[in-house]
Amino acid sequence: MSIKTTCPYCGVGCGVIAQPDAARGTVNISGDTTHPSNFGSLCSKGSALGQTLGSDGRLLYPEINGQRVSMDAALTHVAAGFNRIIAEHGPDSVALYVSGQLLTEDYYVANKLMKGFVGTANIDTNSRLCMSSAVAGHKRAFGEDIVPACYEDLELADLIVLVGSNTAWCHPVLFQRIAQAKQQRPEMKIVVVDPRRTMTCDIADLHVPVLSGSDVWLFNGLLAYLHEHGHVANDFIANHTEGVDEALRVARESAGDMKQVAAACGLETERLLEFYRMFADHERVITAFSMGVNQSSAGTDKVNSIINCHLLTGRIGQQGAGPFSITGQPNAMGGREVGGLANMLAAHMDLENTSHRDLVQDFWRSPRMAERGGLKAVELFDAIHDGKVKAVWIMATNPVVSLPDADKVKEALRRCELVVVSDCFAGTDTNALAHVLLPAAGWGEKDGTVTNSERRISRQRAFQQLSGDARPDWWLICEVARRMGFDRSFNYDNAHEIFVEHAALSAWNNDGERAFDIGGLAKISSTEYDDLAPIQWPVPERNHPGTPRLLESGRFYRNNRRARFVPTATRAPAHKVDSEFPWVLNTGRIRDQWHTMTRTGRAPQLGAHLPEPYIDMHAQDALLSAVSDGQLARVETQWGALVARVKTSGEMPRGTIFVPIHWNSAVASDARVGALVNPVVDPVSGEPEFKHTPARVTPFPVNWHGFVLTRTPIEKLDATWWTAIRGAQFMRYEIAGRGRSPGSAWAREAFQANHPDADWVEFSDPACGIFRGALLVEERLEGCVFISPRTDLPSRTWLSNLFAKKRIGNADRASLLNGGPTSAAEDPGPLVCSCFGVGRNTLCKAIAQDGLKTPQEVGRRLKAGTNCGSCLPEIKSLIAGLAK
Repeated sequence: MSIKTTCPYCGVGCGVIAQPDAARGTVNISGDTTHPSNFGSLCSKGSALGQTLGSDGRLLYPEINGQRVSMDAALTHVAAGFNRIIAEHGPDSVALYVSGQLLTEDYYVANKLMKGFVGTANIDTNSRLCMSSAVAGHKRAFGEDIVPACYEDLELADLIVLVGSNTAWCHPVLFQRIAQAKQQRPEMKIVVVDPRRTMTCDIADLHVPVLSGSDVWLFNGLLAYLHEHGHVANDFIANHTEGVDEALRVARESAGDMKQVAAACGLETERLLEFYRMFADHERVITAFSMGVNQSSAGTDKVNSIINCHLLTGRIGQQGAGPFSITGQPNAMGGREVGGLANMLAAHMDLENTSHRDLVQDFWRSPRMAERGGLKAVELFDAIHDGKVKAVWIMATNPVVSLPDADKVKEALRRCELVVVSDCFAGTDTNALAHVLLPAAGWGEKDGTVTNSERRISRQRAFQQLSGDARPDWWLICEVARRMGFDRSFNYDNAHEIFVEHAALSAWNNDGERAFDIGGLAKISSTEYDDLAPIQWPVPERNHPGTPRLLESGRFYRNNRRARFVPTATRAPAHKVDSEFPWVLNTGRIRDQWHTMTRTGRAPQLGAHLPEPYIDMHAQDALLSAVSDGQLARVETQWGALVARVKTSGEMPRGTIFVPIHWNSAVASDARVGALVNPVVDPVSGEPEFKHTPARVTPFPVNWHGFVLTRTPIEKLDATWWTAIRGAQFMRYEIAGRGRSPGSAWAREAFQANHPDADWVEFSDPACGIFRGALLVEERLEGCVFISPRTDLPSRTWLSNLFAKKRIGNADRASLLNGGPTSAAEDPGPLVCSCFGVGRNTLCKAIAQDGLKTPQEVGRRLKAGTNCGSCLPEIKSLIAGLAK
C-alpha cells in the first residue's frame, strides 16, 4: 500500500510516497510526481528517509530522572510541576520551546495552551533561529507575514537573485527547478549574492561576493541606483505605498555613492554596477533570500532593504516577480500561521493588539490571555539561566547544540527546576539534561499538516504504527493541559478536529482584514481531511482552488492598505574582528545532513560525502594561522571552542571561515559550533547572528591519526579527538591523539571483546608509528583499524566495500595489511553522488576513458546526478578539471 505524505526536512515541502514492505520490515521512499512542490524529485536526504526509520535509537518510553515510568505518571508529573511553579511564581515562570519540525496541529494546541490558558507568551520556537527576520520584515512592509510569490515564479522570472542561500545544497529540489528553467530558457539570468563561492554559483551568470554583513549597503545602493536611473513604478508607489522619500534619503545617506557602496561590500565597482544593471534591465525579478540574510543582527533591515527595491519598481504580486523568503524548516510557515513565535498570536493576529487578543480569547473561550510578547529564544534561555523561568518544555528540537552560546544554554538547563523534553530520539545533548522525557511520534507515525515556503498546506500522513509508548505531540500537550485543569478546551480525539478549529479561527471576524484565511477548510470532514490535496492559502471559501500569488491587486494589510517603504540605515555587525579574533566565523548546512543529525545521522547513505566536521578557510588565511589542509585545528571565539579538520575548498573569501552546524556530542568529541556563536540578536526579530562571529584558528597538534570501521560500536575510544558516522554495515570513527598511538593491545581489546576466538591479523611498525589491524569472523570482515602519524590514511570507501563481501580472500587480507587495494579499480574514491553511491575515482575514470563531456553523459553512464542533482556541480567540476 502506498501512502502520500510530505518530507520532514527543509521548507521546500516535497511530496513523498512511502511504501511499507512488511515482509522485509523496510519502507520504500519515492517522490510524489503529483505534488506541485517537487513533481517527483527528492534530494539525497529525502531519498534516504527509509533508512532513518526503525526503533534503533528511538525514545520509546517515558522517563523521570532516568527511570522508566508509565505515560500517565510522566504526564501527571509534568502537569503538577507546571501548576506548582505557576502558583508560586506566576505564569511567566514557565515556558515552551518548540520547533518547525512540529506539525501545524501540534503547534496550534501548544500556543493555545500557553497564550490562552496558562496566560503567558513564553512559547518560542527554533524557527526564531532561521526565519523570524523575514517575518518581521514582511510585517513592517506589508502589515502581515506574507510571502507573495510561489515556486512557479522561479521558473517564470527573467532574473533570479539568490541572496544568502546555498540553494544547491540547502534546497536542492528548488535549485534543480531553477537550473532546468535556465536550461530551457538560456536568456534567464541568475545572480548569487554570497560571501562564499558555493555550489549554487555553478549556474550563476554573476557571483557577487559581498563582505559578511554588508547586505543593507548593497540593497540601499541598488535602491538609490534604480531611482537615479528612472526604474521607478510611479503609479504603483503613488497608489499603493508610503514612505518612499524617507527610505531613499536614508539609503543615499547611509550607503553613499557607488564607490563607497562597493568599498563597504568589498566589491569592485564594475561588478557592483553589473548587478545593478541586471536588476534594472529585467522586469520579472525574483529576489530569493534565506539564512544568509535572516541570521544577522541586522536581519530585519536586510529583508526590508530587499523589499524596498521591489516596491520601488512595482515588481511584486506579479508572475515571476517579488521578494521570496525561502524557509529553512518543513513547517516554519505552519508555525507562523498559529502564532508559534513568542510575539505573535494565532491566525496572523497581533499579540499587542487588544482587539485581536479579545477576538482570540473569545474564540477559544479561554480564562485568560497573554497581554504582551513573551521571551524570544535567546532571551528565554538567558531567563532560564538566571532563574526567572523555572520550568521549560522543549519539543522536537536540540537547543544545546543549535542555539548560540550553547554552553550557556547547557548550563541554563542544568540550573532549571523542571526540564521536560519530548522527542523521537533518545541520545541527544538536550535529552541528557531533562528531568522528564516524553516519547514523541516520529515521521512516519505522525498525522497532520505542514505549510511550505510558498504557503502550500500539505498532509503529512502516518504509514507506521506508533513505536513503544510514543504519542503525537498534540496528544502529549493536550493530556498535560487536561491534567492542568483545562480539560474541556483540549478534548480532541484526532488531528482533524484541531485542524478545522485552526481553520475556523483564521476566518473568525476576518472579513478580508487578514491575508491568512483558510476558512474554506473549516468544515471539511474527516475523510476530506484525510484526502486533502496540497493547497496554497488563502482558501477563504469552500471548494476554493487556493491562491498561488498574493498582493496582485496592490492591496496590502496595513491599516491604510498601503505597503510601507522601511528606511534601513546601514550598520556593521555587532562584533568586529580584531588582532585577537581576526576571522569571521560563518555557520550553515552541508548537502547531506540536517540540523543536529538525530535523523540524517541514522542514514548510511548520507554519511560518506562529508563524514566529519571541518573548518573551511582560504588557503592564505590557513597559512597565516599556521594550519594546513587536512590537519586538525582549533576554532575559538570569546564564547567557546571546537576542533575540526581544516579544508581549503576554494569557496571561501579571505577573512572568513565556515563551520557546519550539524555535529553534536553524540557524534563528535568537540564540534558543537553553536557553542562558538555570539548570542547577539536582531533588535526587531530576535534572530541570532549566526553568520558573523569573530574567531581565531590555531593548530591542534596531535601525534597520530587513524580511523576505525567496525560492525559493533565501540564503547570507549582511546583518542584525544574523534568523530563517528554510520556506514552501510559498520560504524566509522575518525580518531587522533597525543602521546603514543594505541596499538595492538587496545585494538584487540576493543575488537575481540565480543569475538574472543575470531581471526585477528595485524601489521605494526612502532618506529614509524604505523599500525594496521583487522578482525575476521568466519572469514568476513568484522572490523579494522588504521593508525599513522600522517593524515594520508587508506581509502575508507575501498574498505567499506570489503564489509559488503561475504568472504575475505587472501588478496584482501594482504591489502588490509598493506594499507591499500591491490588494484586501483577497487577504490571508488570519496563519495560524490550520495543517491547512487558513486565515488570520485569512478567518475574520473569514466569521464577520461569514455570521453564524457557533460553531466548528462555521466548520468547516462553511471546514474550519478540523475536523482536530486545536488552533486551536479561537483561532476561539472571534475569534467572541467580533466579537460585541462
